[in-house]
Amino acid sequence: MGCTRLVYNRALAARTQAWYERQERVGYAQTSSLLTDWKKQAELDFLNDVSCVPLQQGLRHLQTAFTNFFAGRAQYPNFKKKRNGGSAEFTKSAFKWRDGKLFLAKSSEALDIRWSRAIPDNAEPSTVNVKLSPSGRWSVSLLVDIEIDPLPESPNSVGIDLGITSLIVLSTGEKVANPKGFKAKRAKLRIAQKSLSRKQKGSNNRHKSRLKVANIHAQISDARNDFLHKLTTRLVRENQTIAVEDLAVKNMIKNRKLALAISDASWGELVRQFEYKCDWYGRTLVKIDRWFPSSKRCGNCGHIVDKLPLNVREWDCPKCGTHHDRDINASKNILAAGLAVSVCGANIRPDNSRIKGQLQNTRKGKKQKPKS
Repeated sequence: MGCTRLVYNRALAARTQAWYERQERVGYAQTSSLLTDWKKQAELDFLNDVSCVPLQQGLRHLQTAFTNFFAGRAQYPNFKKKRNGGSAEFTKSAFKWRDGKLFLAKSSEALDIRWSRAIPDNAEPSTVNVKLSPSGRWSVSLLVDIEIDPLPESPNSVGIDLGITSLIVLSTGEKVANPKGFKAKRAKLRIAQKSLSRKQKGSNNRHKSRLKVANIHAQISDARNDFLHKLTTRLVRENQTIAVEDLAVKNMIKNRKLALAISDASWGELVRQFEYKCDWYGRTLVKIDRWFPSSKRCGNCGHIVDKLPLNVREWDCPKCGTHHDRDINASKNILAAGLAVSVCGANIRPDNSRIKGQLQNTRKGKKQKPKS
């Protein structure tokens, strides 16, 4: 892990220096040649003791990071830090899979693994990713290519409105409470971080305190992911069509009053799990355009009110007099719009989205210039 981090950081420094000094773009081929030269140096001779595959994969990941940066999809790559853990990727030539045991390159003993799930029969891993988390927990991910059987077709469809007090509100009227995992651990995390700030830098006690803080963060993340996986799996199994809003979470968290609550709700991860699980099990996921007035539209007569502040949770339609729960009404409107898209392809947004059907955004605005 340390060798992979060292090679990545040296290659990043070389590419940065080449650009600032000579305005020269260094690619993967040049950094691979640099790695060969580094292995010949006496102070870096230990790089020959580990497999070359994770080192080369680290250089490829750096190339991908620069490609995303120049395309405006990401920020400039950062140096990797030891305290953040790290990862090493092994392709098929750098490991052996025998009788359910994993042998990494230049390692005579199999990894002592406590399996979280059984590997499917006759499945051969193509890539192994070894990861060290900041809390000191090791994990191994095996990539296998298998066919997933689709679920039996279901007659049910559901619209989902995302929220903070209730994480999701279904068009059936069900409300799922937000567990607020960060809020539950916030006091404990504050004490641990306060203790960490008092420790002398470089001391063993500071290292122990850092691990305590990282463990609390890991507990928050694990609890959140466990809840989201159970929730999304249940909804995918029960419904054939799922309609959700395409929210701009990245823009919404710029509101400093709601940023913490929105981040803790993890709407982006919720939708991401819906995407790949629907693709796995033969379900249909429809993303409704973010400008669709799901909350302000009356689900009975279609009337749209001019204003509906966030503190108004129930309202009466001024046209037909129907009493609405704000969130349930929004989820029903999302379902109706999603069914319209999935059935007749109404107003499909012409973008490169992987999700079938988004309602067309009728608002006009200036295009943003690409980041330089």
